[in-house]
Amino acid sequence: MSSIEFASPHFLLGLIIIPLLAIWYIFNCNKQQAYVRFSDTGFFEKLPKSWKAYLRHSVFVLELAALSLFIIALARPQSSSKKQNVNIEGIDIVLAMDISSSMLAADLKPDRLEASKAVASDFVIGRPGDRMGLVVFSGETFTQVPLTTDHGMMLNMLKDMKCGMLEDGTAIGDGLASAVSRLKDSEAISKVVILLTDGDNNAGSIDPSTAAEMAKLFGIRVYTIGAGTRGTAPYPVQTPFGGIKYQQVEVNINESLLQQIANETGGKYFRAESKEKLQQIYDEIDKMERSKIEVSEYKRLHEEFYPFVIWALILLGLSFILKNTIFKSITD
Repeated sequence: MSSIEFASPHFLLGLIIIPLLAIWYIFNCNKQQAYVRFSDTGFFEKLPKSWKAYLRHSVFVLELAALSLFIIALARPQSSSKKQNVNIEGIDIVLAMDISSSMLAADLKPDRLEASKAVASDFVIGRPGDRMGLVVFSGETFTQVPLTTDHGMMLNMLKDMKCGMLEDGTAIGDGLASAVSRLKDSEAISKVVILLTDGDNNAGSIDPSTAAEMAKLFGIRVYTIGAGTRGTAPYPVQTPFGGIKYQQVEVNINESLLQQIANETGGKYFRAESKEKLQQIYDEIDKMERSKIEVSEYKRLHEEFYPFVIWALILLGLSFILKNTIFKSITD
């Protein structure tokens, strides 16, 4: 690729003089003409104008063009040729997110689900070069977004994700298996699942350990996140009068299971007890799973002012010849 840049761009300010000289020439044009007195000029008005009369300003135009080229040459235009050798390890990432009713607990603000959606959206925005997918699960599982580079669609689906979309429960094995099925045929060198849940496997037909073995078989690394504080958490309950009140419910995250899945696949387990901690977790995963890019860049600058100088000299030479031949003026 080539591009033009100027080593001394401040000289380009000199181009301001070009329109000023043109204005000066127009106002002083009549003073430059020779006069001969006649008693009656009617005869001359009937004569056709010579081509010289139309081209008499060409000398000034050539000089003005030459001056413009000299000014551009002083700014030293340069072309740059670049060559890059890039070696990229592509990364395909599927987010497997729990949307069971327990994700409405408010220990992560405003609740676990909304906090997870917000942080996941930031994660997607920060990785524009990766293909992403979204799998949601509760008592059953569903692929919201297959692997895609359309991050706008991914963000819209994350925004619309809510509890109650699927039968309630926590089918961790099914959720992970669905994510694996989306990645198993991927040709990316690095394939990753980020599985977030706030409970224990209590639904579905696939054992989480079996799903982890599937992930390992296809070279898929799984990062697991347990979302929720320790002990109890405030959970919204509808009152008989239609209102909402919060009552403390026990937080039951099967950390040993999530740890096992991560260890089996070469990933890592995290515990997110607050939205801030969840953000830190995604930031850490983001750093660990950055594309490995090796770039060898060669940049060479080439001076391009020579053609401007040559053309300026040609125009000056042409104007000198015309001034002293065809448009030669008679002076005292």
